[in-house]
Amino acid sequence: MTREEIKARVLDILAGIAPEAETELLDPETDLREQLDIDSMDYLNFVIALDDEFNAGIPEKDYTKFTTIDSCVRQLETLGRS
Repeated sequence: MTREEIKARVLDILAGIAPEAETELLDPETDLREQLDIDSMDYLNFVIALDDEFNAGIPEKDYTKFTTIDSCVRQLETLGRS
C-alpha cells in the first residue's frame, strides 16, 4: 500500500470520528486532537479504528505515536513492514 493510499484511509477514518471536519484541509504535521477538537475517547476510537482497518496490531503503549496525519502514515507504514 502506498503512502497516499494509507493517508486516504486515515482521512476516511477521521471523517467517521469527526464528520463535521474538512479533513482535506487538515495540516498533516499538526496534532489531530487540537485541529479537530476531539476528546480522548474520540482519539482512542480513532486509533482503534486504525488498528482494525489496517490489521496493524498497534500496542497500547504506541497509541501516542498517532497524533498527526504524517505520524499515522509513518507508523502504519512501519507496522505494515514488520
